[in-house]
Amino acid sequence: MQRSTDRIITTHAGSLPRPPELLPALTAKDEGQPYDAPALAAAVHTSVLEVVRRQAEIGLDVIDDGEHSKSSFTGYLRTRIGGLAQTTTPYRQTITRTRDYLAFTEAYEETAVVLAARPSKQGRGPRGVRNTAFTGPISYVGQREVSADLAVFTDALATVDAREGFVTALSPGNLAGFYRNEYYANESEFFTAVADALNVEYRAIVDAGFVLQVDDPRLVTHWDRHPGIDLADCRHFMEEQVEILNHALRGIPEDRIRYHTCYSTNIAPRAHDLELRDYVDIMLRIRAGAYSIEAANPRHDHEWAIWEQVKLPEGKLLIPGVVSHCVSLVEHPELVAQRIVRYAQVVGRENVIAGSDCGFASSAAGDEVHPDVAWAKLEALVAGARLASNALW
Repeated sequence: MQRSTDRIITTHAGSLPRPPELLPALTAKDEGQPYDAPALAAAVHTSVLEVVRRQAEIGLDVIDDGEHSKSSFTGYLRTRIGGLAQTTTPYRQTITRTRDYLAFTEAYEETAVVLAARPSKQGRGPRGVRNTAFTGPISYVGQREVSADLAVFTDALATVDAREGFVTALSPGNLAGFYRNEYYANESEFFTAVADALNVEYRAIVDAGFVLQVDDPRLVTHWDRHPGIDLADCRHFMEEQVEILNHALRGIPEDRIRYHTCYSTNIAPRAHDLELRDYVDIMLRIRAGAYSIEAANPRHDHEWAIWEQVKLPEGKLLIPGVVSHCVSLVEHPELVAQRIVRYAQVVGRENVIAGSDCGFASSAAGDEVHPDVAWAKLEALVAGARLASNALW
């Protein structure tokens, strides 16, 4: 994994704005519905070439395919995991009564009304009823799909001058949280099977020469989404999730893995986000070479100071967000530089990679901020990293 040896290098959290015309076919593919496979493959190839070119053009160092072959950072696995099937027991999606929702109910309900009235750029409505569950042995069956994604990204990277490529993949805890277990006798067997299946995808990414980024928002989202638990309960849950994830990562060198967690809530009060100080020790037990966290939005901008008391383990890297996905204001490069310098001063300049809080287009529901704003933020990230490098070297 690249380090900031002579300047601060830059990256982001994974998803980048997709062309709207891609999404209907991507969604159909990921939901197992009919679609024109050759036409989609050609469109994805073109889109990945463009998103890779644009990342390199603005000066990002460690880049990815923007997740342009996936409808979302979670839904893509539905066709890659064996054992899933339609069941007669439907699961109805409802509004989650999170801690934040309960504290700011009117604000959340007003936002829901606005979103419901907004036309969908992707031409699709809510999924409504989901009735898919694990009804048989879990296995990984996505070898052809992941190979195709990696081949397209390899071709695209060959056309630009970038320091490194990374590929995102979902954590076992998040996958297990989306679908019911109707086959395994207990939770331990279920989670182990999920982890074993995802290990196949993780190894494929690393074997292709890329850095693996594991996306795991559930780790810190659990606190907000379960208002009935206390902090001890939450930490116990997180410890179990880390154990499962480490099992999924077995056999993969730590310096080829970066870990990303976030809060699954974007434009909202977010007064009940779990604080970094309450989970950082657990996160650092994950077998990864780098940790990507939200650090730029107003709820977490102050948490750089925690690293004055918490030591980043030897050889590890920190990827703090220095631009945010949930604030439409484009950060000034001097502010970005100040954020980078703060982290460099507490964990060491060579241990910092400048990143974004989260992805800019993590789902087919819509972009977190307007695509033009997302790209402007990434330009500010690069400009701020240059200023920080001048100050630090």
